[in-house]
Amino acid sequence: MRAVLAAVALALSCSLGAFAAAAPPAALTAARKQVESADYRMTGRLVRVDADGKRTSDNIRIEAHWFPGMLRVLLEVTSPAQDREHVLLEMRPNGRSTIEIAHPGDKTPRELPFSKWADGPLGNRFSYEDFLEAQYFWPDQRDLGTAAVSGQACDQLLSTPRPIDQTHFESVKSCLNPRTGFPLTVEKKLKGTGTLKEFTYFGVRQTRGVWWAHQIEARIRGRAGSTLLIVERGTPEAHLGLHDFDSERLTRF
Repeated sequence: MRAVLAAVALALSCSLGAFAAAAPPAALTAARKQVESADYRMTGRLVRVDADGKRTSDNIRIEAHWFPGMLRVLLEVTSPAQDREHVLLEMRPNGRSTIEIAHPGDKTPRELPFSKWADGPLGNRFSYEDFLEAQYFWPDQRDLGTAAVSGQACDQLLSTPRPIDQTHFESVKSCLNPRTGFPLTVEKKLKGTGTLKEFTYFGVRQTRGVWWAHQIEARIRGRAGSTLLIVERGTPEAHLGLHDFDSERLTRF
């Protein structure tokens, strides 16, 4: 469940350009390879946990596939009825990503304004933009050396966008498994405020050669509560095609 679930999926082609005047580390190369070979379906839940422990849950379905020069992700909120929506995300390494959205009754999908990318079905801890995972394709990538996360070694990577990259993030710091490139933790700094969004990956496993996480927890540092992306079922090598991401599908509920 690569692109989305590798930090949601990385599961999330073009040259990286200069890499701080050095060759990219193996972990970054592996992370990009996961995105560039994404082809999966998954079902699960988005769960918002408020400061008082109250839980709000949406059932979701996600499909993702890498096409030449572009990752397409279809996110469907299937229930409860009042939250139903379909979202088509297209991540292009050249910085020109787009997001379209539709709700029941819509005749045509509409492009989601960039100002709304920082929102999400259950708030801003897990936003629409977090499903794009474009940071591994930004040209400015810095190797911050090794660290340990819960006793596991990881390669630290600092990714910084260009002015042309459509993103609300000032930078993204990833802790990647040195062998697989799959993230253990990711820290995203928001532009302007410096607010830090923290993502932790749990239950990482491999299925038919695909690395994925059973659960991703998103938190905003210094604030109570979190949002969980929980994977219940997944199909790697789903053999998806362009017709699976047709804009007309967004209005079929």
